[in-house]
Amino acid sequence: MQIIPYQNNSRNQAQLVDLINFCQNIEAQLNIKMAEQDDIFKISTYYQKTGGNFWIALDKNQIVGSIALLPLDDNTAVLKKFFTYPQYRGQPHHLGAQLYQILLSYAKLQSFHRIVLDTPEKETRSHYFYEKQGFQQVTPENFDANYPYPDRDSRLYVLTI
Repeated sequence: MQIIPYQNNSRNQAQLVDLINFCQNIEAQLNIKMAEQDDIFKISTYYQKTGGNFWIALDKNQIVGSIALLPLDDNTAVLKKFFTYPQYRGQPHHLGAQLYQILLSYAKLQSFHRIVLDTPEKETRSHYFYEKQGFQQVTPENFDANYPYPDRDSRLYVLTI
């Protein structure tokens, strides 16, 4: 398995859409349409040319995971598009931890001091992961990041690095 920055081509685009659709709509039943997530159709301009990045995990040329970092300002970035297929979570792969470490190293290299994120309230496994990594849950009133998150009964987190 390898983790690399996203490269735009039709095969990667189709596989990424499949991964996100599976995790959001089949597994978590969030009913989020791809049209509501136009960032995944312009990754290079939305993430990579703004000082952030978007990584994919490949297993035999198949995308099995993703994670992205989107800068908000000089100090703050958003963790986005963090998905893995179920069989790559936990042992033996620990793909989520691998993807997260790449994102965290990059955030530090870019001198970000804070990472924020929103995640659906019913995604308790994700909450556990984020809290284990040191993220602190905050209320919408205390979420002082200029980030127009799509509030779908979201839980908000902040990590100071």
